[in-house]
Amino acid sequence: MKNVITQADIADGLKRLGLRRGDAVEVHSSLGSLGYVEGGAPAVIQALIDVVGEEGAIVMSAYTVTPPLPLTDEEKSLGLLAKVRFLDENSDERTGMGVIADTFRQWPGACLGTGLHRVCAWGRDAHLHSQGYGYLLSIDGWVLLLGVDINRCSSMHQAEGKTPLPQEIVEYFRVPQAILDQYPESDWYVQYNEPGQPLPDDAWGKVIAEAQRRGLVTQGNIGQAECLFFKARPVVGIYEEFLRTDPYSLFGVSPEK
Repeated sequence: MKNVITQADIADGLKRLGLRRGDAVEVHSSLGSLGYVEGGAPAVIQALIDVVGEEGAIVMSAYTVTPPLPLTDEEKSLGLLAKVRFLDENSDERTGMGVIADTFRQWPGACLGTGLHRVCAWGRDAHLHSQGYGYLLSIDGWVLLLGVDINRCSSMHQAEGKTPLPQEIVEYFRVPQAILDQYPESDWYVQYNEPGQPLPDDAWGKVIAEAQRRGLVTQGNIGQAECLFFKARPVVGIYEEFLRTDPYSLFGVSPEK
């Protein structure tokens, strides 16, 4: 018999992490990480709504991309690490955002932004939140990682707008034209690492580790899911700090590359 996680269990877990009525929270999630959830994705969303109330806001990425697609041996030999295909905005296909986010974007009262990197929001100032994560940072909102790691946290990209990556790091991650010819940027996003080249460091993993060292992150479990809860602005600020002071060490990339 499976252990059953109820909507009430999820709401209690959210409150233990520190989520409160009136909070605005960016949520990234994996339904499967929780275990068996009675009511599935809608139960998770309703628990979030019940905790923050209409005075709060729930914000999720609704990017129009597939889940990561399987790589062939040939693709791996070329240096591909991952690939996703872009979807039409009106597509009903499952996306790489997960079933909770896919359900949320169709939730009554939710406001869905536009474009590839669209954002969906419910609650107070939903329209402003749906325009991107800058508004969440401006009001000192929260981030909840529900069974996923920091590399899913979309608001982190806000740091790159303020402190662009050095050209050597941009070049390190650049996908060769021969691969782009096979996977046009209009249709695909691919991650690449030159064959035989060491993988870059997990930059965002270093950021969240530093945030934890500074006592900025609350950790806990809901069901079987490991969860992180923190204010977005100070953690994004740590990323900005690293980008300003030593981006090469952050990514493990030599400035001579």
